[in-house]
Amino acid sequence: MIKVLMIEDDLELAQIISDYLASFDIEVTNTDSPYNGLSMLSIDKDYKLLILDLTLPEIDGLELIPKIREKSEIPIIISSARDDILDKVMGLERGADDYLPKPYNPRELQARIKTILKRVDTLNPESKKDEVSNSVFEVKEDDMQIIFQDNSLVLTLAEYDILKLLIQRNGGVVAREDFIYASDHIEDDSSLKNIDVIISRIRTKLGKIDKSRTYIKSVRGIGYQLV
Repeated sequence: MIKVLMIEDDLELAQIISDYLASFDIEVTNTDSPYNGLSMLSIDKDYKLLILDLTLPEIDGLELIPKIREKSEIPIIISSARDDILDKVMGLERGADDYLPKPYNPRELQARIKTILKRVDTLNPESKKDEVSNSVFEVKEDDMQIIFQDNSLVLTLAEYDILKLLIQRNGGVVAREDFIYASDHIEDDSSLKNIDVIISRIRTKLGKIDKSRTYIKSVRGIGYQLV
C-alpha cells in the first residue's frame, strides 16, 4: 500500500480521488488544513507523495511549498483550478514536481503518480536494485533478464515486470493491482483477469524447466506470492 497525503479543502473531490486511487493500492489521507498537513509530514515519514491544492484556507498553496521543502523532499503534485501559467511556473520553481489543472480525470492523476514514483525510485540509490536474487532466481535489470536455475527465461516485458516484482517481494504477497501499478507494460485499465493470464504463462515457462513444484502460489482474493 502506497501512502499519499492530500491537502485539499474540497472534501467531496478528495473523497472521489481517495476512492479511485484505493483501487490501485494507493491510500490517500486528506486534510483541509495546510498547517495540519505540514505537521503530518513531520510526524509520518511513510508518505510517498503529496497532492496539493493551491486555494486553501490559512495560507496559499504556493506559499506552502517552500515550507514543505524545508521539511521534506516528498514529490508534490499541484492539483488546482487556477490555470494561470504564472501559478504553474511559480509552483514548479518553488519545488513542485507536476501541475494538474482541475477538472481532470482521476485516472490521469493515478498515471502521474505512477510516473513520478517510478522516477523517484530510479534516482534513489537505496531503492535501485541492479541485481536481485534468491536461491533459484536472479534478476539482471540492466539486461532485463531473469535467470531461473541457470536458464535465461524468454519473457515478454509484462511477464518480466510481474516475475521481477514477485522476486523482489521475497515471498511476500503481491496484490493483482500492484502488478498493474508497478509495470510500464501493462495498461492501467487492464482487468485483473489479465494478470491471471500472464501469471499462467509465467508458470508454464517455469514448468518447462522444473516440473517438480509450482513456484508461484495463488493467494485467494488478493494476488500471488513466490514460494
